Amino acid sequence: MSFLSETLSRVKPSPTIAMTAKAAELKAAGRDVIGLSAGEPDFDTPQNIKDAAVAAIAAGKTKYTAPDGIPELKQAVCAKMKRDHGLEYTPAQVSVGTGGKQTLYNALMATLNPGDEVVIPAPYWVSYPDMVLLAGGTPVVVETALENKFKLTADQLEAAITPKTKWFIFNSPSNPTGAGYSRDELKALTGVLLRHPHVWVMTDDMYEHLAYDGFEFCTPAQVEPELYERTLTCNGVSKAYAMTGWRIGYAAGPEKLIAAMRKVQSQSTSNPCSVSQWAAVEALNGTQAFLAPNNETFKRRRDLVVSMLSEIEGISCPVPEGAFYVYPSIAGLIGKTTPAGKRIETDEDFAIALLEEADVAVVFGAAFGLSPNFRVSYATSDAALEEACRRIQAFCAALT
Repeated sequence: MSFLSETLSRVKPSPTIAMTAKAAELKAAGRDVIGLSAGEPDFDTPQNIKDAAVAAIAAGKTKYTAPDGIPELKQAVCAKMKRDHGLEYTPAQVSVGTGGKQTLYNALMATLNPGDEVVIPAPYWVSYPDMVLLAGGTPVVVETALENKFKLTADQLEAAITPKTKWFIFNSPSNPTGAGYSRDELKALTGVLLRHPHVWVMTDDMYEHLAYDGFEFCTPAQVEPELYERTLTCNGVSKAYAMTGWRIGYAAGPEKLIAAMRKVQSQSTSNPCSVSQWAAVEALNGTQAFLAPNNETFKRRRDLVVSMLSEIEGISCPVPEGAFYVYPSIAGLIGKTTPAGKRIETDEDFAIALLEEADVAVVFGAAFGLSPNFRVSYATSDAALEEACRRIQAFCAALT
C-alpha cells in the first residue's frame, strides 16, 4: 500500500516553477543565465500600496480576519467590478483568497464530483488541468490554432460540451499566449453557453489591465448579462499591481457558490495575510496612474521580443494583445540538432538545450498543453530581453 494519496499521482509539479528553479541552480553555479520563465513583473510594488501595508502593521491590523477577506477589501472588489465592468456585486458575493490560484482551486473543490468535466482551451495556464484533477473532475482540453492566434472558436466550444460539462475555464488575456478576445469573439462564445444552461463559466481575468494597441478588455458576465448567475469572475492584484508575493486573489459570483468556497477555505488555509489584504484595498481603491506607463514599457518589450524572434528561420511568433508573454511556434526547428549534438524532437528538448547550451530559460509548450512551442515572459529589463533574444537567435542559427 502506498503511503501517498492516489489523487497526488494524477497531477504533476508546475513546469514553470521547475524551469525557474533549474535556471536558478545554474545561476548559483556561476552561469550567466537569463530567466524568461517566470510570470512575474520586474516592477516594484507601487509606493502607496507599500505605505498602506506599513500603516496596517503600525495600526496593529495583524490578527486573524474573516476566512475569506475583510469587509473593506470585499467592498473594494465590489467597487472595482462596478467601475470597470458595470457589474453589481455585494460583499456576500465576494471571496478573497491567498492568490488567484487558491480562489480557482476553492471553486473547483467546492463544485466538482467524479465524472464532472471542465472544458479548458489549450494552451492553458499549467495549473488548470491539475487543479481539476485534484478536485476529482475530468479536464477536457481543446487545442486552439496558431492560425487563429490561439483563440477558441464557438464551434470548438460547442463540440466540447457534453451533459457532464460543469465548467468552462476562460482566460483573456491569456497565459501563456497573451491572446485577448475581442467583444465580438467573446460574444460568440457566450452565445454557445446560453444554449447550455448547465455549464458555468470560470473566468480568469488576472491580466485584464495588461492590454496593448487599443485592445479593450471585457469579461463574460459583462458581455452577456444572462450568464451573471453562473459566472465566477476571478482576478487578483499580482500582475497589474506587481504584488506577486503579497498573495491576494479574489472572485465574485453567486452567493451560494461563494459560501461553498468559504467553507473550503475555512478548513484549509483560513484567511489570507491580514497586512496583504489592507495593501490590496489600497491597490484597488488608490491611484491607477502607474498602469498606463507600465503598459507602455511592456508593449515596448513585447515589440522587441516579437521582432527579434520573428527574424529566426523556423520560428513563428504571433503578436499578442495583452499579458506579458509570447508563445512562438518552433515547428520549423523540430528534427534539427544542437551544437552539443542533441536532437530536438520536442519543445521540451528545445527548452532544455536552450538553457544548457545558451543560458536562456524559457518554458516548453507541452507544459501548457500545446506543442511545439515555448513561452517567453518579457516581464524583465529591455537589456536582458535583447541579450536573451540574441542568444536564442545564435542558438537557432547553429542548429543543423
